[in-house]
Amino acid sequence: MTEPNFATLVSRWYEENARHLPWRKPDVGPWAILVSEVMLQQTPVVRVLPAFEAWLARWPVPAALAQESPAEAIRMWGRLGYPRRAVRLYECAVAIVERHGGEVPDRLDQLLALPGVGTYTARAVAAFAYGQRHPVVDTNVRRVVCRAVAGQPDAGPTTRPADLVATEELLPLEPAAAALASAAFMELGAVICTARTPHCARCPVESSCAWRASGQEAPAGPTRRPQRYAGTDRQVRGLLLGMLREATGPVPLQRLDQVWTDDVQRARALAGLVQDGLVEPAGPDTFRLVGDGPPLPVADLTH
Repeated sequence: MTEPNFATLVSRWYEENARHLPWRKPDVGPWAILVSEVMLQQTPVVRVLPAFEAWLARWPVPAALAQESPAEAIRMWGRLGYPRRAVRLYECAVAIVERHGGEVPDRLDQLLALPGVGTYTARAVAAFAYGQRHPVVDTNVRRVVCRAVAGQPDAGPTTRPADLVATEELLPLEPAAAALASAAFMELGAVICTARTPHCARCPVESSCAWRASGQEAPAGPTRRPQRYAGTDRQVRGLLLGMLREATGPVPLQRLDQVWTDDVQRARALAGLVQDGLVEPAGPDTFRLVGDGPPLPVADLTH
């Protein structure tokens, strides 16, 4: 009898051990999967869970969000971090309604054409929502493939075209089985083949892992230097956005000035929020979340 291959072993392990997450339920739709994938970018699952549930409860389909304003998306995003993702989801909802009749498209080229949807997110939606055969490659998948196949302890900080090729070569030919394997690879990297403390004794492919056979140890330090938050422009942006998010109308610049004492840094952070399409002038020396009210006359925006 032929021995089970890599994808088969990992898929069997996944079916028995996968975490029960709401976006993995059998009846979950493509919109929910798209929302989850955007929320999970650079954000831990534990923080995403309540935000995901609240978002889908309010906007269960793209058309529901498209009828709102980007300001409401930013408010609903709360403190999940990287709030431009909220605007991108709003823009996605509008594009889905305008281009695809309110249904998340199933073609990879159409997914890639949605605002803010990149290589990873498009392939994740195509695989997990529509059961298609695509290499879905995030940090966890790259680490699993790099260790198990290439015998290296770490895959590095960025995804390269070679990572897509190496992952696709491991996928079964049958689309549904390939989609399952893609989810399994990701889960294995998230909970077993972790960056610093891999649980090799519990790994379904330990016996064939090239990295284990090499005897190399996991890197002692992080592959990326942790980003500092306190005192950075990111912190100031968060404080400014928090005040605007909680306001019921435009906020005078004088009030925004109270969130941070460094005038230069505060002005730079506010300008960055405007440039990123999160905040807009609401008149002379007043600001609001983008789209949080009727359009302003051009004259008001130039004062």
